[in-house]
Amino acid sequence: MYYDAIIKVKNAQMAGKEAVLVPYSQMDQAVLKVLADRRLIKEVQRKTIGRRNMLEVKLKYEAGKPRIEGVKIMSKPSRRLYKPYAELKPVRQGFGVAILSTSKGIMTNGEARKQKVGGEYLFEIW
Repeated sequence: MYYDAIIKVKNAQMAGKEAVLVPYSQMDQAVLKVLADRRLIKEVQRKTIGRRNMLEVKLKYEAGKPRIEGVKIMSKPSRRLYKPYAELKPVRQGFGVAILSTSKGIMTNGEARKQKVGGEYLFEIW
């Protein structure tokens, strides 16, 4: 699931790693691509190791500190959380970003408001 990949990335950054491998899924790749676009990670690449498809995530630091400080998973298999675009508010006074799964793909809360689409409120990251 996407939240396993996000937590792996956050923990690898806290440990000071340069890169981390995450099992491949289209959802994980889409979520990590949005994080790369927001400059929270350097890049994400799909690789085949043996018979397994993996995503190699290169991590980003600013002045020696991890770029990702915290994550709050909002929607889980046991409790799905959906929000219309009008209810999407800034995360941490604009210093964070919320990731949503919409009918137009995975996007941030700002992009969803501009395109006037709501969706499943996956997680907040700052």
